[in-house]
This record gives sequence, structure tokens and C-alpha cells, in this order.
Amino acid sequence: MTMLRVLGKASSINVRKVLWTCAETGVPYAREDWGSGFRALDDPAFLALNPNALVPVIVDEHGALTESNTICRYLAAKHGRTDLLPTAPRARAEVERWMDWQATELNAAWRGAFTGLVRKQPVDPAVFAASEAEWNARMRVLDARLAATGAFVAGDGFTLADIVLGLSANRWRMTPIAHAALPAVEAWMARMQDRPGFREHCANGVP
Repeated sequence: MTMLRVLGKASSINVRKVLWTCAETGVPYAREDWGSGFRALDDPAFLALNPNALVPVIVDEHGALTESNTICRYLAAKHGRTDLLPTAPRARAEVERWMDWQATELNAAWRGAFTGLVRKQPVDPAVFAASEAEWNARMRVLDARLAATGAFVAGDGFTLADIVLGLSANRWRMTPIAHAALPAVEAWMARMQDRPGFREHCANGVP
């Protein structure tokens, strides 16, 4: 089997989803630095793999694949990790709906606040305030879900939903906004501390 290539800088939150998934599945890989500060994403060689000019991209014996959540699903399925991505339709849907929620509702909420505070780009004060409020509101949805399961996002067991949302929660915790009190989120993050992938790729000091 061809060694998996992972294209994207290690600080990218979406690249870290893939790296954490590789850690959970035990898949060896070779990572290449692409993106801001490294090789440019408008390089023709990169655009040939992803014309959207975004990381991550993986390349294996079947060719290139893009979109971070899709890559995580692919790796779990390819390597038979039904604990991370179940095959039963409803159990799989529970994982995927929270992955999709992360990529849509939650991601849309943090952009204004994160862009201003961490990326240091100009943001209209009204946009920043709205983003901060909406980010906390979306995180309260996650907190309620975790309070209901008492364990992990999709239920009793750790899944891909915990990888993608764990990274989002880490970003929320590390961004200097006014944080809502979310005890279920804090307990969940503590439960994942014993996972090497969590420590290396999520709670590693990078938002």
C-alpha cells in the first residue's frame, strides 16, 4: 500500500483533523508543508490536486482526496474503524450529523471573532460582537448534547465527531473572548486527555 501523503501545514485546524484521525487509526503518513508561510496553494502542482486551493489534501494509491471531514470518514472506513464511523445507518448518521454541524453552523459562528483576535485582521466591531455571541450560543448547543450523552458527542463511544468538534472546542477555549460556562464541554475535553492524538494534535497550544 502506498504511503499516505498529507498536504498541509500542521497548525491548520483542518489538517489536524486528518492527523488526529491518522493517530487514532494507526495509519502512517508523510506530511508536507503547504499553506501560509510554506509552499503556496496557488502552485500549479497543488492546484492539480485541489483546484479550490485549500488544505488538507491526501494522496494515496487511489489518488487525491480533499475536504477534511470527508478525508476523516474515508480513512476510518478504509481501515475498518467502525468504532469511529459505524456502518449501521442510524449510528453512522449520528456521527455524520455532528460532523456536518461542525462544518456549517459552528464554523460559521467563529469566523468574525477568530479572524479579529487570532489572525489579527480588521473586523467591524458589530461583526465581532455578533460572532462572539453566536459562537457561545453554538457551543451551548454542544454542551447540551454532551450533557445528554454523558460521554461523547455521538453517544457512549469516541467517534470522528469528537475529533472534529474537539478541535473546534479547543479553538473556542483558546480564543480570548468572553466564554460561556460549559461544564459538559470541559468534562468531555478532560475525558479525551488520555488519547495521544488529542494531546498531539488538539490540546497542543494551537487554536
